[in-house]
Amino acid sequence: MSVLGVYGVKRAASLIYYGLHAMQHRGQEGCGIVSVNERGEMNRHRGKGLVSEIFNEQKIAELDGELAIGHVLYTGAASRSMDNIQPLFFHHGSGDFAVANNGNIVNAAKLRSWLESKGSLFHSMTDSELLAHLIKKECSEEPRIYAIIEALNLLEGAFAFLIMTKNRLYACRDRHGLHPLSIGRIGEGYVVASESCALDTMGAEFVRDVEPGEIVTIDHKGLRSSFYSQERKCKMCAMEYIYFARPDSDVDGCNVHAYRKESGRRLFKEAPADADIVIGVPDSSLSAAQGYSEESGMPYEMGLIKNKYVGRTFIQPSQDLREKGVKMKLSAVRSIVNGKRVVMVDDSIVRGTTSRRIVNMLREAGATEVHVRIASPTMTHPCFYGVDTSTLDELLLARMSVEEACKAIGADSLAFLSYDSTLKSAAGRTDMCLACFDGNYPTALFQSIEEANK
Repeated sequence: MSVLGVYGVKRAASLIYYGLHAMQHRGQEGCGIVSVNERGEMNRHRGKGLVSEIFNEQKIAELDGELAIGHVLYTGAASRSMDNIQPLFFHHGSGDFAVANNGNIVNAAKLRSWLESKGSLFHSMTDSELLAHLIKKECSEEPRIYAIIEALNLLEGAFAFLIMTKNRLYACRDRHGLHPLSIGRIGEGYVVASESCALDTMGAEFVRDVEPGEIVTIDHKGLRSSFYSQERKCKMCAMEYIYFARPDSDVDGCNVHAYRKESGRRLFKEAPADADIVIGVPDSSLSAAQGYSEESGMPYEMGLIKNKYVGRTFIQPSQDLREKGVKMKLSAVRSIVNGKRVVMVDDSIVRGTTSRRIVNMLREAGATEVHVRIASPTMTHPCFYGVDTSTLDELLLARMSVEEACKAIGADSLAFLSYDSTLKSAAGRTDMCLACFDGNYPTALFQSIEEANK
């Protein structure tokens, strides 16, 4: 998922459209935009599918105004109804507002039960609606930010919320800093985005990242900062660097391409292979493959070609779609791999679907050996913070040893990057969330792994 907000820029929805395009890799199941016109009225358009499928020139023109927020959806199969496509839009006597989120609240079920016992009715399964119910809207002389602070302190988990009123934008990041949120400037206006690559596409100049536990208020007074929590950490999700973010994005001050290339260098030092060529799995593994090639001295070749019109298979909502997606997504270049001993560098192994299919594809194209090298540790624990790996059954390495997994995917050898190198590949970082690799979750879970696996 990703969020995007624009304040104080003419035709804000048009900028949102281009920014969402830049972050389409983060979600492909649905998208939406809510704008505020000069009369203070909110208008929304949303739908299932890609940004280019849902929006056209006419739809964007109807979303006039200098203030807007947008969202692209990545979710599990159980949550693909229209009700869950964000941003969500709420009417209230104290003022209309819209909400969008990137992340996952781990105590959502308990909070929903509590709110329902007090009479709240829910129309979606989103954390955005949960936050909307938690924000007290009684008429009060206190500014709305106090109600937002009180609501955020009830939440545990990973989130990057954008809250939009008719004249103001609030950008809120969880106290652990698990997901990124960047601020940019366009003329006298501002942009807030899940990834800095969207700022570049929109022509915005990077200002800074929203800090963990911070609420940034954007209005006619400019930027103002408040902290809703004093217990703040910088536990950026390692998968942002490894898989989710685009290589041209900077995540908390670290360039994603530079991170992946360094992880590839370290991967060769830890797990060298005797082979002829190095190839990467497009697109998120190409930088790591380049690093592995440079450190090893083996030539880097384009052994796999990606069909750019097929989405990311890891974030497909069902196993059947993932299987079909892998077959449509990649092709081996026979003239490159035929008769060669190949090192195939990939970013991660989750379910093993993609790895098994690619290894078979390379062998069918004539590769004599396929050595798989993974630029991350073994993924052995579910993620509860927004990555769709919430059960142990979905994780190949939770059920098998490395040797068994190597046999299962049909490789000649298989090796993974160490925890230490995963962290040290991010220049300037001293900590990040590696929970899906080591089980050390930065928050209370409110649900055991055993319960999640049922």
